[in-house]
Amino acid sequence: MCDGGPVTWNGEDYQRRFDTLAESGQDVHGEAVFVLGYRPGSVLDAGCGTGRVGIELARHGVEVEGVDVDESMLAVAGERAPQVRWHCRDLVGLDLGRDFDVVVMAGNVPLFTPPGTQAQLVAGVAGHVAPGGVLIAGFSLDRGYTTADYDQHCAAAGLTATERYATWAKDPFDGGDYAVSVHRAG
Repeated sequence: MCDGGPVTWNGEDYQRRFDTLAESGQDVHGEAVFVLGYRPGSVLDAGCGTGRVGIELARHGVEVEGVDVDESMLAVAGERAPQVRWHCRDLVGLDLGRDFDVVVMAGNVPLFTPPGTQAQLVAGVAGHVAPGGVLIAGFSLDRGYTTADYDQHCAAAGLTATERYATWAKDPFDGGDYAVSVHRAG
Protein backbone atom coordinates (compact mmCIF):
# COMPACT_ATOMS: atom_id res chain seq x y z
CA MET A 1 0.00 0.00 0.00
CA CYS A 2 1.39 3.43 0.88
CA ASP A 3 4.90 3.86 2.10
CA GLY A 4 4.99 7.19 3.83
CA GLY A 5 2.38 8.94 1.69
CA PRO A 6 1.05 12.15 3.16
CA VAL A 7 -2.08 12.07 5.28
CA THR A 8 -4.16 15.18 4.69
CA TRP A 9 -7.63 13.72 5.19
CA ASN A 10 -9.30 11.28 7.53
CA GLY A 11 -10.31 8.52 5.13
CA GLU A 12 -12.79 6.94 7.55
CA ASP A 13 -14.59 10.27 8.12
CA TYR A 14 -14.61 11.05 4.42
CA GLN A 15 -16.07 7.65 3.51
CA ARG A 16 -18.61 7.82 6.34
CA ARG A 17 -20.21 10.86 4.65
CA PHE A 18 -20.91 8.81 1.51
CA ASP A 19 -22.01 5.77 3.49
CA THR A 20 -24.53 7.94 5.36
CA LEU A 21 -25.84 9.37 2.08
CA ALA A 22 -26.20 5.87 0.61
CA GLU A 23 -27.98 4.59 3.71
CA SER A 24 -30.47 7.47 3.40
CA GLY A 25 -31.31 6.31 -0.12
CA GLN A 26 -29.26 8.83 -2.08
CA ASP A 27 -27.42 7.62 -5.16
CA VAL A 28 -23.68 8.01 -4.58
CA HIS A 29 -22.61 6.29 -7.80
CA GLY A 30 -23.39 8.91 -10.45
CA GLU A 31 -19.74 9.15 -11.50
CA ALA A 32 -19.46 5.37 -11.93
CA VAL A 33 -22.70 5.22 -13.94
CA PHE A 34 -21.36 8.00 -16.18
CA VAL A 35 -18.08 6.12 -16.74
CA LEU A 36 -19.88 2.82 -17.40
CA GLY A 37 -21.64 4.54 -20.31
CA TYR A 38 -18.30 4.40 -22.16
CA ARG A 39 -18.17 0.60 -21.75
CA PRO A 40 -14.58 0.50 -20.48
CA GLY A 41 -12.66 -2.68 -19.93
CA SER A 42 -10.15 -0.80 -17.78
CA VAL A 43 -10.30 2.40 -15.72
CA LEU A 44 -7.75 4.44 -13.84
CA ASP A 45 -9.45 6.18 -10.92
CA ALA A 46 -7.07 9.15 -10.63
CA GLY A 47 -7.32 10.87 -7.28
CA CYS A 48 -9.39 7.91 -6.08
CA GLY A 49 -9.69 8.88 -2.41
CA THR A 50 -11.41 6.03 -0.56
CA GLY A 51 -12.15 4.28 -3.87
CA ARG A 52 -15.88 4.95 -3.99
CA VAL A 53 -15.96 5.30 -7.79
CA GLY A 54 -13.39 2.63 -8.58
CA ILE A 55 -14.94 0.06 -6.26
CA GLU A 56 -18.34 0.53 -7.89
CA LEU A 57 -16.77 0.14 -11.34
CA ALA A 58 -14.98 -3.04 -10.23
CA ARG A 59 -18.31 -4.37 -8.94
CA HIS A 60 -19.51 -4.12 -12.55
CA GLY A 61 -16.59 -6.19 -13.88
CA VAL A 62 -14.30 -3.34 -14.92
CA GLU A 63 -10.56 -3.74 -14.29
CA VAL A 64 -9.71 -0.80 -12.02
CA GLU A 65 -6.57 0.71 -10.60
CA GLY A 66 -6.69 3.69 -8.25
CA VAL A 67 -4.14 6.37 -7.45
CA ASP A 68 -4.07 8.88 -4.61
CA VAL A 69 -1.44 10.62 -2.48
CA ASP A 70 -3.35 10.34 0.79
CA GLU A 71 -2.43 7.28 2.84
CA SER A 72 -5.56 7.48 5.01
CA MET A 73 -7.86 7.48 1.99
CA LEU A 74 -6.02 4.57 0.37
CA ALA A 75 -6.15 2.58 3.61
CA VAL A 76 -9.96 2.71 3.45
CA ALA A 77 -9.93 1.80 -0.25
CA GLY A 78 -7.65 -1.15 0.40
CA GLU A 79 -9.83 -2.45 3.21
CA ARG A 80 -13.00 -2.18 1.13
CA ALA A 81 -11.57 -3.64 -2.09
CA PRO A 82 -8.29 -5.50 -1.61
CA GLN A 83 -8.67 -7.00 -5.11
CA VAL A 84 -8.16 -3.56 -6.71
CA ARG A 85 -4.63 -2.25 -7.25
CA TRP A 86 -4.23 0.95 -5.24
CA HIS A 87 -1.16 3.15 -5.78
CA CYS A 88 0.14 5.83 -3.44
CA ARG A 89 1.47 8.33 -5.95
CA ASP A 90 1.17 11.92 -7.03
CA LEU A 91 -0.70 12.41 -10.30
CA VAL A 92 1.86 15.02 -11.36
CA GLY A 93 4.42 13.02 -13.32
CA LEU A 94 2.46 9.78 -12.87
CA ASP A 95 3.83 6.75 -14.72
CA LEU A 96 2.18 3.39 -14.07
CA GLY A 97 3.64 1.90 -17.25
CA ARG A 98 0.28 1.17 -18.88
CA ASP A 99 -2.83 2.80 -20.30
CA PHE A 100 -6.57 2.53 -19.68
CA ASP A 101 -9.77 2.82 -21.71
CA VAL A 102 -10.96 5.54 -19.32
CA VAL A 103 -9.14 7.72 -16.84
CA VAL A 104 -11.55 9.43 -14.45
CA MET A 105 -10.90 12.31 -12.08
CA ALA A 106 -14.02 12.63 -9.95
CA GLY A 107 -14.32 14.90 -6.94
CA ASN A 108 -12.53 18.11 -7.90
CA VAL A 109 -9.15 16.41 -8.36
CA PRO A 110 -7.55 19.28 -10.37
CA LEU A 111 -8.41 21.64 -7.52
CA PHE A 112 -6.44 19.64 -4.94
CA THR A 113 -3.11 19.79 -6.74
CA PRO A 114 -0.79 22.64 -5.70
CA PRO A 115 -1.58 25.85 -7.61
CA GLY A 116 0.30 26.04 -10.90
CA THR A 117 0.68 22.27 -11.28
CA GLN A 118 -2.62 21.57 -13.06
CA ALA A 119 -0.95 21.27 -16.49
CA GLN A 120 1.48 18.67 -15.12
CA LEU A 121 -1.37 16.83 -13.38
CA VAL A 122 -3.36 16.66 -16.62
CA ALA A 123 -0.27 15.50 -18.51
CA GLY A 124 0.36 12.81 -15.88
CA VAL A 125 -3.10 11.30 -16.16
CA ALA A 126 -3.48 11.91 -19.93
CA GLY A 127 -0.41 9.76 -20.49
CA HIS A 128 -2.47 6.80 -19.26
CA VAL A 129 -5.38 7.20 -21.70
CA ALA A 130 -5.31 4.47 -24.35
CA PRO A 131 -5.60 5.50 -28.03
CA GLY A 132 -9.29 6.17 -28.60
CA GLY A 133 -9.89 6.25 -24.84
CA VAL A 134 -11.17 9.14 -22.76
CA LEU A 135 -10.22 11.31 -19.82
CA ILE A 136 -13.28 12.31 -17.79
CA ALA A 137 -13.07 14.97 -15.09
CA GLY A 138 -15.65 16.72 -12.95
CA PHE A 139 -14.77 19.78 -10.91
CA SER A 140 -16.07 23.08 -9.57
CA LEU A 141 -15.38 26.17 -11.62
CA ASP A 142 -15.56 28.69 -8.79
CA ARG A 143 -11.98 28.26 -7.53
CA GLY A 144 -9.91 29.86 -10.26
CA TYR A 145 -9.37 26.84 -12.53
CA THR A 146 -11.61 27.17 -15.58
CA THR A 147 -12.79 24.92 -18.38
CA ALA A 148 -10.65 27.01 -20.75
CA ASP A 149 -7.57 26.27 -18.60
CA TYR A 150 -8.45 22.59 -18.45
CA ASP A 151 -9.13 22.35 -22.20
CA GLN A 152 -5.77 24.00 -22.89
CA HIS A 153 -3.98 21.54 -20.60
CA CYS A 154 -5.77 18.59 -22.22
CA ALA A 155 -4.90 19.84 -25.73
CA ALA A 156 -1.25 20.20 -24.71
CA ALA A 157 -1.40 16.56 -23.56
CA GLY A 158 -2.80 15.43 -26.93
CA LEU A 159 -6.48 15.14 -25.97
CA THR A 160 -9.48 16.62 -27.82
CA ALA A 161 -12.60 17.94 -26.08
CA THR A 162 -15.66 15.92 -27.10
CA GLU A 163 -18.36 16.49 -24.47
CA ARG A 164 -19.14 18.75 -21.52
CA TYR A 165 -21.98 18.52 -19.02
CA ALA A 166 -23.10 20.44 -15.94
CA THR A 167 -23.50 17.25 -13.88
CA TRP A 168 -22.61 13.58 -13.83
CA ALA A 169 -26.25 12.99 -14.85
CA LYS A 170 -25.39 14.68 -18.19
CA ASP A 171 -27.41 17.84 -17.67
CA PRO A 172 -26.44 20.36 -20.38
CA PHE A 173 -23.52 22.62 -19.53
CA ASP A 174 -24.63 26.24 -19.46
CA GLY A 175 -21.49 27.93 -18.19
CA GLY A 176 -22.38 27.29 -14.53
CA ASP A 177 -20.08 26.59 -11.61
CA TYR A 178 -19.48 22.85 -12.23
CA ALA A 179 -18.43 20.91 -15.31
CA VAL A 180 -17.93 17.28 -16.27
CA SER A 181 -15.61 17.24 -19.28
CA VAL A 182 -14.75 14.41 -21.64
CA HIS A 183 -11.57 14.53 -23.73
CA ARG A 184 -10.55 11.80 -26.18
CA ALA A 185 -7.09 10.54 -27.11
CA GLY A 186 -6.36 10.35 -30.85
